[in-house]
This record gives sequence, C-alpha cells and structure tokens, in this order.
Amino acid sequence: MMETPFPPFDPHGAPTRHGAKIRDIPLRMMLPNLITVLAICAGLSGIRLAFEGRFEIAVIMVLLAAFLDGIDGRIARMLKATSKFGEQMDSLADIVNFGAAPALVLYAYLLDRAGPIGWTAALLFAIACGLRLARFNVQIADPDRPAWMADYFTGVPAPAGAVLVMLPVYLGFLGFEANLFVAYLSCAYTVIVAVLLVSTLPVFSGKSSGSKVRGDVVFPLILVAVFYVLMLSSFTWETMAATAVAYLLFLPFSVKLYARRLQKERRAADIAKTGKAPAEEA
Repeated sequence: MMETPFPPFDPHGAPTRHGAKIRDIPLRMMLPNLITVLAICAGLSGIRLAFEGRFEIAVIMVLLAAFLDGIDGRIARMLKATSKFGEQMDSLADIVNFGAAPALVLYAYLLDRAGPIGWTAALLFAIACGLRLARFNVQIADPDRPAWMADYFTGVPAPAGAVLVMLPVYLGFLGFEANLFVAYLSCAYTVIVAVLLVSTLPVFSGKSSGSKVRGDVVFPLILVAVFYVLMLSSFTWETMAATAVAYLLFLPFSVKLYARRLQKERRAADIAKTGKAPAEEA
C-alpha cells in the first residue's frame, strides 16, 4: 500500500503523524532560536558584503551578529525557553559569527595583501575560535568545576576575540594606511588573538558575582552605559578601537584578580579542612 504524504488527523482535530500527536510548541520557545538564526544571517551577510568591498557595513553586520548571538541565551533564560535544540543551534552559530565571519572580513579587507600568510592567519583564528568554543562547552558541563570559577573564562571568550581581531579594520576606517607592512603586522596580531583564545589565561567574566548590583552604583552604571552607547553611535570606529585596546590592557589585571581569588579560595579550603587558619595568618 502506498503511504499517504499527509499525516493522519486525530478524530478530535489534533494532527498526528503515524498515530502520534504532533506536540504544540509555545511561541516563546521559538523566539531565542529565531534570534540565533538572524545572527547567523547577519554574520554570513557580513562576509558577502566584505567581498563586495562594502567593508563598513560588513563590520557592522558582524558586530550585530555578535550582539544577537550574545543575547539569545539570556532571552531564552528570561522566557524560560531554554532547550537542547537551542543549545546546539547556538553553538553552531558561534563558530560562524565569532570565528568565520570576523576572519573572512579581516582577510578581505587587509590580510589578503599578505598572500598565503594572511590566509593562514585567518584560518588559525577561525580554528582557534572553534577549539575555544568546544572547550567552553566541555567546561560548563563539568560537575567537578568549582562554582567560583564561573567568574572567569579560560582564555579570551569568543565574542571578545571577534571584537579584538578586527582592530586593524577599525584603525583602517580611522585613516591608518593599509599597506603591505601593516598587512603582515596584522597577520601577527591575528595569530596572537588566536593564541589568546586557546590559552589558559584566566579572564574575568563576573557571571555569578555580577548578578546583583549595589544600590549606590546603579545610576552611575546607567550613565556609563548611556555614555558608551552615545559614543558608539557618534564615534563608532574610535569607540570600537578604544574598546579593543582597553580589553587587551585589562587582561593582566584579570590575571591578578584570579591569583588573589585562587589564594583566597585555597585558604578557605584549608580552614574548612583543618578548622584553623594557616600558620602565616595565626
């Protein structure tokens, strides 16, 4: 007997497939996945625009993709719409938006002048981003990882890496000459960012400790956020270049914060184990 291409219907009006009812999915469950798909579209569109020579719009599309990719998970948690499908979709989007798109935009803008060396640098960044994301997925699933370590990334996170690696593009938009020497210099910089992605450098994130804000700093933080957005809208590339440089300068301070926190946690563990403070503090 030939199988009908249409699923049978329940006598009471509920559509079924091979006798099983099709489960209805709430609209709130679709919104985070829709944002993820839009992020992928923005990232891929940025690549196309870059190879068409429309570099400023291309970079904006890549930054938009990074922004959308950064908020889809938060929206999913706010709406209580997290799912295994969404987690896998988000991981696939990350490698496009934080790895392939920035690397190809940078290559089309500048690195191609360095020939095979430029392509190698772009490939190394994209591969490093994929390795970084895979390691992150493994770490968050590790039940033995101490809770306080959620405040620190291992290596530069992929979204920050995408913003950092396009620093030569921001500077190019500001009028810096993009010659062969700058292309080779940018290749070296791209490899350095790739190394930062896969390194074990502790980078402060503040995920758990930043869930609450002291009441006396709420309004100053709002003013700082508004000021940053205004600067970003009025002096886009100056602000992005300053943001990338400031992040690089922050990394050594992040290492110091981690060392202090690690020492504090070890002392707390010693006290819990022995019931008294270490000898140097007695």
